[in-house]
Amino acid sequence: MRELQSIEEFKQLADNEPVIFMFTAGWCPDCCVIDPIMPEVEEKFSTYTFVSVDRDQFIDLCVEQEIYGIPSFLGFRDGKEVGRFVSKDRKTQQEIESFINNLSE
Repeated sequence: MRELQSIEEFKQLADNEPVIFMFTAGWCPDCCVIDPIMPEVEEKFSTYTFVSVDRDQFIDLCVEQEIYGIPSFLGFRDGKEVGRFVSKDRKTQQEIESFINNLSE
């Protein structure tokens, strides 16, 4: 999974391609639990670009996007938010995949 480098990159990706941003932090135990399953999720949903957003590095972006818990996911297509899976709860692979499946409807 690629890592977000700048807010400009966030806007460019959100505007130009199907993308799922995963908001995370190295100190977050629930984020660490899902890290090992994400390569499989990325492979299943290869039409999306997956981008990791470090919550601590991009706190202003988190506030702007109303991300108040991690891990959280935002999906964008054609410059529009098409879904969000935002909470402070631990997420299972099944829940993440269900969220992504619902983006294509």
